[in-house]
Amino acid sequence: MHWPHLTLSIWDLLDIGLTAYFVYLVLLIIRGTRGMQILQGIALLLLARAGAQYFHLWTVFSLLNALLIVSGVALPIVFQPELRRALAQLGRAGFHEGRPQPSEPGAVQELCTVLGTAATVLSRSAIGAIIVIERNAALDEYLETGTKVDALLSAEVLLSLFSPRSPLHDGAVIIRRDRVSAAGCFLPLSEVVLLDRRMGTRHRAALGVTEQTDALALVVSEETGAIAIAKDGRLEEQPQNAEAVSAALQSSLSWTRSTKPGRLTIVDYARTLFQRVHVANNGLDKTKLRS
Repeated sequence: MHWPHLTLSIWDLLDIGLTAYFVYLVLLIIRGTRGMQILQGIALLLLARAGAQYFHLWTVFSLLNALLIVSGVALPIVFQPELRRALAQLGRAGFHEGRPQPSEPGAVQELCTVLGTAATVLSRSAIGAIIVIERNAALDEYLETGTKVDALLSAEVLLSLFSPRSPLHDGAVIIRRDRVSAAGCFLPLSEVVLLDRRMGTRHRAALGVTEQTDALALVVSEETGAIAIAKDGRLEEQPQNAEAVSAALQSSLSWTRSTKPGRLTIVDYARTLFQRVHVANNGLDKTKLRS
């Protein structure tokens, strides 16, 4: 393909196409996040720099150049949490299968039944709780912040751990397979602004751990007794009965061999990673309650 003063080969066209697709993909991933706002700010700086150069405003031009250099250095710092999660998700998506999880329907159903029962009792007693279920991503860094328990999972164990008189009731309980691995654990807080003032640190912690890992978090509000499930950085409110909570957990944790979803691509991980929760007036994801 030839144009005056321009020669393009098939490899040049492929290079341009791949570059354009990559740029489009990055814009699609950061759409609706603070990354888009920062990108718009950098674009304005570039426009202002071009204007200063055109009108020979060399002092302004030098200042804008310095700002752009500082912005380039500051970006990795600003996006440190996102970059860390992206690298972790990339490793899980492309290089190993992750941690083995219980796949037998009976084991998953028993796990969800116990959690549903415990959440309902805690809800009726207005006792706050946050229970994190480990999936493929290891939660060792959060386990180390709490107290090792290593007990067989049961509703009685969970209720005793979250009892107001328990020294571990303020932290999160982390479940690994069918055992309570640790209690009183500290979790990363999400930067999402929850509009509902009744939702506090537990809900932000549930969002934070599900933003940074593929874990599932079950939250019981201390003020209202409301039950919610956090997954992929989203909160979904649940009816306050054991069967509904158990069914919601089971739908996220279990699958049969014939219906097991395919491995997510890196793009899918990145979209989940950088998305931000679109909250309704009550601070929850706009999802209808399960009947």
